[in-house]
Amino acid sequence: MKALKEWATVVKALENGNQTILLRKGGILETTGFNVESKKFFLFPTYEHQDNVSLKSQYYGYLSEAREDKPKEGTNRITSFAEVVEERDLDSMEKIENLSSFNIWSDSYIVERMNWMPEKPIKVMFLKVFRITPTEVPILPDYQGCKSWTELNVNPESGKSVLSDAELQQKLSEFRRIVN
Repeated sequence: MKALKEWATVVKALENGNQTILLRKGGILETTGFNVESKKFFLFPTYEHQDNVSLKSQYYGYLSEAREDKPKEGTNRITSFAEVVEERDLDSMEKIENLSSFNIWSDSYIVERMNWMPEKPIKVMFLKVFRITPTEVPILPDYQGCKSWTELNVNPESGKSVLSDAELQQKLSEFRRIVN
């Protein structure tokens, strides 16, 4: 199954229901921008490039937790998967700012992401996230580098939704109101 590489801090926020969207433009190696390669994917925590400056202050604890809970060298721990409920390309800074309650990123980090490859819109994905039994996977050479997607040789299992159906529908309605 496909896996999307994302900051371990953000994976923790997704797994706790404090974040329901991802904003992506693609990795350095993805010069054509970000594409959703799969509507269902594992969340593959990464530990590079994340810092407190990129986060809203109330979520600094997720970064500390991610650093303390980092898997042993040469492995990664998969603890969740996500389903894309809805996706949009956005180029309106106002709409992205209005999505602030849906993510843990600081305003300055969002502006930085928007300014990278400014000719390209940012992809916003509204996710339904499921926690699964933690699975240790070895870090293979294919998983390295600044690319968004990788293929994991792990069998997906059913998981427990992070948000109830009612919570998810309420957030999805608000998301649609903002992006439409």
